[in-house]
Amino acid sequence: MKKCLAIFFLMGLFACNGNQSNSVSGSDSATVYFNGDIITMEGDSAVYAEALVEKAGKILFVGDKASALKEAGSKVIQVDLAGKTLLPGFIDTHGHMVYFGKNLIDQSLTGVKDIPEIIQRMQSHIAQVPGDGWIVGMGYAPLKMKELRHPTADELDKVSMDRPVLIVHSSGHGGSMNHALMKLLHIDEKTVDPAGGEYIREKGSKMPAGPMEETALIDVRNQRPAFTGEAADKVIKGASQVWASNGQTTAMECGLGLGADDISIVENAIEKNILPIDLVVFSKESVTDDVVNAAYGVSESYSTTATGNATKLLSDRVDLDKRYINRVRLGGIKFWLDGNPVLAWMSEAYATPPPGRKPGFKAYGQIPDSLIFSFFDKYWKTNMQINMHVMGDEAIEQALRAIEAAVKKHGMSDHRPVFVHCGYARPDQIARMKAVGAIPSFLSIGLYGQGDEIEQLWGTKRASNGMAAQSMLKAGVPFTLSHDAPITPPMIMPLVSAAVNRITSSGKLLGADQRISPYQALQAVTSAAAYQIKEEKNKGTLQVGKVADFVMLDQNPLKVSSSAIAGIKVVETIKEGKSIFKLTAPIAYSPVTMSDHHHETGYKKPLSVSQQKIMARLVQSAQ
Repeated sequence: MKKCLAIFFLMGLFACNGNQSNSVSGSDSATVYFNGDIITMEGDSAVYAEALVEKAGKILFVGDKASALKEAGSKVIQVDLAGKTLLPGFIDTHGHMVYFGKNLIDQSLTGVKDIPEIIQRMQSHIAQVPGDGWIVGMGYAPLKMKELRHPTADELDKVSMDRPVLIVHSSGHGGSMNHALMKLLHIDEKTVDPAGGEYIREKGSKMPAGPMEETALIDVRNQRPAFTGEAADKVIKGASQVWASNGQTTAMECGLGLGADDISIVENAIEKNILPIDLVVFSKESVTDDVVNAAYGVSESYSTTATGNATKLLSDRVDLDKRYINRVRLGGIKFWLDGNPVLAWMSEAYATPPPGRKPGFKAYGQIPDSLIFSFFDKYWKTNMQINMHVMGDEAIEQALRAIEAAVKKHGMSDHRPVFVHCGYARPDQIARMKAVGAIPSFLSIGLYGQGDEIEQLWGTKRASNGMAAQSMLKAGVPFTLSHDAPITPPMIMPLVSAAVNRITSSGKLLGADQRISPYQALQAVTSAAAYQIKEEKNKGTLQVGKVADFVMLDQNPLKVSSSAIAGIKVVETIKEGKSIFKLTAPIAYSPVTMSDHHHETGYKKPLSVSQQKIMARLVQSAQ
């Protein structure tokens, strides 16, 4: 009975929560914003307002300044935007905030040029890791390294012979380990490759060489010792600071369960009420039951008793969205149907196979039809939304067949299945996505960071029509833009720039016909993003009654050259009327490339030096 209730009433947490009030504690004064470009993000073209009034965490008025001051009343705070631009708070539609928070603690391998540099960085990190902890690094890119490959276990033994060492590829879909970690996890020549992944073997032997791909890496990472106590706090606090500094008032963890301690880290954040922004969680499909049961347990502990008293206190929400408990809600489930661009599952062979692959290579799927079909059959008409990592057209085909089977059996629903990345979709598939109400979420910055590589692998036709935003517009398919942090930095303006310009790191225009306007790109991180996560009634546009989630930019993306969009700075982030980030220092940046300017910003609670260094390297990796 408990599991049934959890499935059908949890879009986040148990929906019969009863103790949230209609008001939020704090000042009863109103705040009037004026003298800047206030873009409401309503409709298909830019609508500007002269002034906006916030009171009690919600938008009270949008219109002319004289009327705004009248509506604000006698207790009013006036904020002169001084020419800055005010937009709805940005919404993360596919990120891994918990995963990113862990990486702030781990060693960054972003931008390494060769294997000796990996070893050096990992050795320098040992002193920061408790004696029984794994030595973990993230962010190297083999195809950008001198050796064009993953380090082997023999090479990682140079970091440590007796302590577990694990490194993870920048895509999150591959990695390598040393012999100490193999020994700890009993991985040897008798170990069978898991479905959808493999342990790369030593030449002429069945002994794992250290590198691993896809589900093999996931199996290893799941056995990492848990983050607890202060470390668990740092995971959430550090990541949410970075999200806020980039204008995001709603974050996402789209793969809770990639780490065995993910659920406990989120429960810790709820228990201590430490999140300054909202967090929407999607469970990794293999841990769905565990996440649902955890959500039910949390909702029970915060629910109202027969006497009207909550067993635990909840923070008030101005939007009365009872799906949230202390800024966390469960949105649904996440599947990985294929891999990164090098392992995108295609219906036709790659133009140039990746290193080590034979001609005719098409990559492969990660899950059987029976699994994805069964989940859509079970959840299609519930509030548990399904997100799917799909890079190649064959992965998209598998997803569409599963959805179409559910529609045939149960009829249409407002499920809004999300096609994460949607690397290459054929024209016929775009029409079918429209028919089932699907929403693609494009990792647009990948056009810059990996566009040249993708064109070589997939061929010009597929690469030019990858992340086909303009085709989606013409077909009437709503879409969003996402950063997939920590795969790329959790920055929004570079996403907007990449979708508008479609320029690769070599300066090549890739897919001119798929470019979109700056306004359309802003919609993809505000109004369309709110629609994707089913929060369009409360977020995504500046309209009366919606939550006062704002981002203030130093320039208007609609009024600068397209080459300057990526360098636009977040000046302030406001969550439900309260400032949660302010830029306190002047910044030098390049308007064309994604510079590392964000790590120089000032925080009310500053990032540590190590976090700043990691952010700088993460930004550099996207260039």
